[in-house]
Formats: sequence, structure tokens, C-alpha cells
Amino acid sequence: MPEHYVYVVQCADESLYTGYTTDVERRVAEHDAGEGAKYTRGRTPVELVHVESFDSKSAAMSREYEVKQFSRRRKERLVGLTE
Repeated sequence: MPEHYVYVVQCADESLYTGYTTDVERRVAEHDAGEGAKYTRGRTPVELVHVESFDSKSAAMSREYEVKQFSRRRKERLVGLTE
């Protein structure tokens, strides 16, 4: 059963933030409460727009790094904001 997740949230300023977690609901709530990553503070509320699940932490962390390297346009395609 997958226990590691890479997620993308869209911030109130329409920027996209990518992160890793073991509990997506809790992590998104933390971002919304201003307790998440420094980047998302002041950019709330956030909306979860994409989740991928992995069986290992290392696979998830590798994917998180990969997605963070994507251009804005490629991230938008990944999360379905553009074609």
C-alpha cells in the first residue's frame, strides 16, 4: 500500500508548489494554516491539484525533485491546468 506522496498545490497567487508527504490531507491543512513550507505562507489558501503515490520514500523524493525542476508550463500540463 502506498504511503509516500508527491503533491502539487495551487496557491492563492496561482503559483504552484510541489512537496512530499506521508499524509496529503494533513499536509494541505498545514499549508492552509500557514504552518507548511515557507513558500506557501502568505499565499493561502492553497488548493490540492495533483497527487502521485509511491511505495518507497526514495521513489517519492526522486519524483518530487524531478517535478520541482519542471518549467511552469510543464507543471501546468502535469496538473491539468493547460493542455
